[in-house]
Amino acid sequence: MTQTVSTQPETSGRPAWMRPLAMMTLVQIAATLSVLALTSLAPEVASSLGIGSYYIGYQISLIYFAGVFASACAGTVVETFHAERVIIFELAVFALGLLLLATGRPVLMVIASLLFGICYGLNNPASSEILNRSAQSGPHSLIFSIKQTGVPLGAVVASVTLPTLAVFFHNWGDGWRFALLVAAIVPLGLLVWCWSQFTFAPIRRGIVRENPLLRALRDQADLYRNQRLRTLALLGGLYSALQLMATAFTVVMLVEHGWSLVGAGAVAAGLQLSGAVGRVSWGVAADRLGGFKTLGVIGLLAGGFMFALGWVAIMPQWAQVVLLVAFGAVATGWNGVFLAAAARTAPKGKVGSNTGALLVYTFIGVIVGPSAFAFIFELFGSYDVCFMLFSVIGFLGAILSFRQAAR
Repeated sequence: MTQTVSTQPETSGRPAWMRPLAMMTLVQIAATLSVLALTSLAPEVASSLGIGSYYIGYQISLIYFAGVFASACAGTVVETFHAERVIIFELAVFALGLLLLATGRPVLMVIASLLFGICYGLNNPASSEILNRSAQSGPHSLIFSIKQTGVPLGAVVASVTLPTLAVFFHNWGDGWRFALLVAAIVPLGLLVWCWSQFTFAPIRRGIVRENPLLRALRDQADLYRNQRLRTLALLGGLYSALQLMATAFTVVMLVEHGWSLVGAGAVAAGLQLSGAVGRVSWGVAADRLGGFKTLGVIGLLAGGFMFALGWVAIMPQWAQVVLLVAFGAVATGWNGVFLAAAARTAPKGKVGSNTGALLVYTFIGVIVGPSAFAFIFELFGSYDVCFMLFSVIGFLGAILSFRQAAR
């Protein structure tokens, strides 16, 4: 038996899933803060490096390009080293990556982005394995949705604190560099806490003898044989592309329309906070209505709000805020419902590999999405037009979801 502290019974009367849920939510916050650190600082970083702000789309795509391969091999990694070791490893790498970004050296920033992608690709399979042990008798979709509030909350931390820190340290030189140094404290602090809470099971060395590529292909074959999983794979690709378009380009779009960097960051934080509330609400809905019906409603609303962003330039600022906050509640609210559905379909002990196989398509969507957005922006020169054109993603996801729910 390989029981860990995160799955041991609670003696305080609290549900067994509360402590691992709190830990994995905080880890998700640190992971998202690291991955989205440059998006909240994009205008200042771009000015310092002499590049266009829209290049942030390529940086995000690079992160998720690495995540594809890490996710594909996540089953082998999690089963060999166990989820707790993977969590400790990724927190250390997130801290290191933030320090590399702060150097401002392009080569080191590329290396940091690749490291972020590898660890982000391992994060959900590892955390899903930990949560699934303790969530069997609990509200499954809600637990996973609460954990996924770490994504918008991490983005809020990035959107609010990093621009503020950059302005605060501006007189010291490039304020964004110091902001990134401060941000590294978050994963480092969590690393120390998690290390003190985890009990590490022995490494299962025999598993690594299987060729990781063959194992990844076998996991994909299992996925393709299941209609439910095939639909989830498509939805993961579509909705992740839509989500990253929202989070990566909101700040630069608002700055283009006259907002200050700090003001745009505050609006982006509002978008992410509404997403955190939305994730919990969608988790409750999914436990009652079913996952695919809930994912269909999310896609329909997200497509509509995204289409409306085509007219954001003629809206007063208060209307821009209302629209973006509403958009955030749906565009970033799908993940928990998605991960809970993935965990439910997994055989016992295979939650990590099942989740990793599905997340390959989620990462592919993120690779294609921001890069496609950046490419279309170069053609049209308007963020508003790009958002309107890509609203089709939400509508297509709604069609797939409702069709699967009807089966």
